[in-house]
Amino acid sequence: MGDHDGVRHDMKDMDGHATKPDETAKDPDMKMDGMDHSMSMNGMNDHMDMAHMDHMDHMNHMGNLKQKFWVSLIVAIPIFLLSPMMGFELPFQLSFEGSGWVVLALATFLFFYGGKPFFYGAVSELKNRRPAMMTLIFMGISVAYFYSLYAFVANQYVHSTVERMDFFWELASLIVIMLLGHWIEMRAVGDAGDALKKMAQLLPSSAHLVTESGKTVDVAISSVKVGDRLMVKAGEKIPADGKIVSGDSTVNESMVTGEAKAVAKKTGDKVIGGSINGDGTITVQVTGTGESGYLAQVMKLVGDAQKEKSKAENLSDKVARALFYVALGVGILAFIVWFGLTGSLNVALERLVTVLIIACPHALGLAIPLVVARSTSLGASHGLLIRNRHAVEKAKSIRVATMDKTGTLTEGNFAVSTIIPLANGWDENRVLGAMTALESASSHPLAAGILSEARKRNLDFPKAENVSVIEGAGLSGTVDGQSMKIVSAAWLDQQHLAYSEKQFSELSARGNSLSYLLDGDTIVGLIAQGDQIKPDAKKTVEALKAMDIEPVMLTGDNEGFAKAVAGELGITEFYAQLLPQAKERIIADFQKKGKAVMMVGDGVNDAPALAKADIGIAIGAGTDVAIDSAEVILVKSDPYDIVHFLNLAKRTTKKMVQNLWWGAGYNIIAIPLAAGILAPVGIILSPAVGAILMSISTIVVAINAMTLKME
Repeated sequence: MGDHDGVRHDMKDMDGHATKPDETAKDPDMKMDGMDHSMSMNGMNDHMDMAHMDHMDHMNHMGNLKQKFWVSLIVAIPIFLLSPMMGFELPFQLSFEGSGWVVLALATFLFFYGGKPFFYGAVSELKNRRPAMMTLIFMGISVAYFYSLYAFVANQYVHSTVERMDFFWELASLIVIMLLGHWIEMRAVGDAGDALKKMAQLLPSSAHLVTESGKTVDVAISSVKVGDRLMVKAGEKIPADGKIVSGDSTVNESMVTGEAKAVAKKTGDKVIGGSINGDGTITVQVTGTGESGYLAQVMKLVGDAQKEKSKAENLSDKVARALFYVALGVGILAFIVWFGLTGSLNVALERLVTVLIIACPHALGLAIPLVVARSTSLGASHGLLIRNRHAVEKAKSIRVATMDKTGTLTEGNFAVSTIIPLANGWDENRVLGAMTALESASSHPLAAGILSEARKRNLDFPKAENVSVIEGAGLSGTVDGQSMKIVSAAWLDQQHLAYSEKQFSELSARGNSLSYLLDGDTIVGLIAQGDQIKPDAKKTVEALKAMDIEPVMLTGDNEGFAKAVAGELGITEFYAQLLPQAKERIIADFQKKGKAVMMVGDGVNDAPALAKADIGIAIGAGTDVAIDSAEVILVKSDPYDIVHFLNLAKRTTKKMVQNLWWGAGYNIIAIPLAAGILAPVGIILSPAVGAILMSISTIVVAINAMTLKME
């Protein structure tokens, strides 16, 4: 950043004089109700450690599934070759003396090794009193294993004319297919990321503590306390929330506020931990550390929202739970009825086992993962990274689309929007050339915008000499032998130089920062720079309305600019001057009204809202924190990809429902027949026919998933 202070470009609105803050905006310290401000950094570090452990568990689980699948497949192959499929002799069936014992040994290993993830999943579901896919799978493999063990022992050691059928083939196929399905899905959606860990990394690990004697000592950030004084050098991250007690500078708060502005700061102003100091050295008195700091509060909002969202239930789990209760209920009823009719424990037990085995979710376990994998692949090839299938399933119910302004609907950086010559003999290129000459050695954000415009126009500009800083106002120097200055409106006010305040108000109300060019004491031109609306933003808003989804804009920017952008895009409802907890609260209010909400954003300040919303969508050019708080990422940062996602999600959900019917629907007929409901007329579904039905449904599910296409 250059030496001249960004205050020369500030709009009057941004100083808070012309615009009344929105009621939803709170004090920048973010002192939330019930929060103990004396907490140390250790609390936040503990929070981060837990998040990191969860992240590692997730990665280990994915690695284990891959390993378990391949090991289980290798073990299952001999079982497929040596044992019949539900009593149905296969063409490639092999047998030899003692082959039954080999199958038993391999099946026992497979049950305890490959079935372990389903055991723990079932325990978790049952603890929460929500049996679903894991419980159904574990019930199937347990019944298959223990009944087969009983059948093997009985056939070996009990003299009987009845040959009891084992289900080792079904046990092996179910474990392998379920491991494959879960692995496919985890690979498709990818890692959920760790937003909390990356948010903590926004803070530096150490700080320059100013002691009572005036000496500066480097200390660990965890030892910083409220009331300490910290020196922050140019270009460094501010270690903690605080108030400037000496020095002036500009501060880049974009990574925490989302607004692409260099904000002028002077003695008495508040600063946020994690933001980046500009060109001056400042001394900050700490007002918030650990869990009382701004970032820690944002982290708490994100963490709470993620926990709440994790309770959501997948469509396949709902179907699996229904199938679990139906199979268990019908199986027990069949056992009771057949035992009562025949008095034979073996006959009754065989009916019970047949019902439970036929209900095994071979196709159901692949129904969703195959569609998710196909959908994720299609999305990725079109710039959409889908990392959570909940987002796909919820898309059809979305009624409100809340969108951050800066970086989502607008470009998120300064660009020249208007060049106005204000004196005879001056045109746009001459004004731009003179300003470019003075700004060419500066790295100020507004200087970068002017230089970019000059390059865009292939403009040749003169060389400036004797360039110097006008403290807190701008630059001065000699261009083509003339004494020139670049200054702010505030400097013109101080020097009692007349300019059009109406023109200033009109341009600044649209979010522009204004720089005036003086030739001597004569104002010869001005350049307005502001954030530019993205090309497809308006088309996106129109498409959302056509889908009966209400677009709502949320921004931390001033109300004047927010109103101008909303008006240009056709958005009727917008909220301005928002801090992170205010954005989250607005989304919660919509949800309380029964409206499903989608949030699109790109900054740290959007992270709580992204996590809270029913679907969080991050702009690919945004911060890592925002990306890790979202379920969908728009890689190309094009807002119209929101519409592409919604369309893909609609078709994906349709395929999911179709596959669930193919994967579980045959049970509507198969389970009653397996229970023997038509036995009085001589019709009892044999295990072999049940196996054929399962195989057909699995093939249909796979083919149907592959027919999913982008629009």
